[in-house]
Amino acid sequence: MRKIAVALSKGGCGKTTTAISLAAGLARRGSRVLLVDTDTQGQIGPALGLQPETGLAELLSGQIELEQAILQAREGLWIMGGGQALGGSKRALARLDIGSERVLAKALAPLAGQYDYLILDTAPGWDTLTVNVLFAAEEVLAPVSLEPLTLRGLMDFQGRLEAIQEYHPSLRLRYILPTFLDGRVRKSQDLLAQLQAHYGALLCQPIRYNVRLSEAPAFGLSIYEHAPGSTGAADYQQLTERIAQDG
Repeated sequence: MRKIAVALSKGGCGKTTTAISLAAGLARRGSRVLLVDTDTQGQIGPALGLQPETGLAELLSGQIELEQAILQAREGLWIMGGGQALGGSKRALARLDIGSERVLAKALAPLAGQYDYLILDTAPGWDTLTVNVLFAAEEVLAPVSLEPLTLRGLMDFQGRLEAIQEYHPSLRLRYILPTFLDGRVRKSQDLLAQLQAHYGALLCQPIRYNVRLSEAPAFGLSIYEHAPGSTGAADYQQLTERIAQDG
């Protein structure tokens, strides 16, 4: 089972859109995918037309068993919901003295062999739950919106990632995904060129700005269901193929 965290400390760079589109794309290819929402905003369920009654917070607190935290969203695609209750989970993790960084990894360990992919969506910022996600993952996909502040955020995130890799050496930054590319804006092209020069093979083909991507969650649909002929669907399909072939 490949374990991929979609992560970057900065918000507004397309993490949740990327996590949903990648998970749905992999499921459409015939893989078994579990998408875990670790954000207190809990957007993944509603974005796929679902309202999970329980999820990750209840699993971490011991209120439910692992199977009860998982809800099937589509053929080949299951989700574990996030939401406001994760605020309590973060506080509980922060109070632990030993092994707090591996609580999520232990909770998800029984899933090995049940799925082909575990996709972990993360919240903006850096806290105990983000650290847990990175200890549970082995690959990181970092969506980077093409604006200067996000590039600085990527460098900061890399530094934090390297600190975790000292204790979790199998974790690696494997993909950098430029998002919100607007070909009409020179700044976007300049920033993309900087990323290409600095990160080389880690860089994925960019996701072009596409209004259909922002519309899809309001209908509870993936981009492939909402606008299969859009540039958003085509770009995320290309990302999906790259990741699937790397496996």
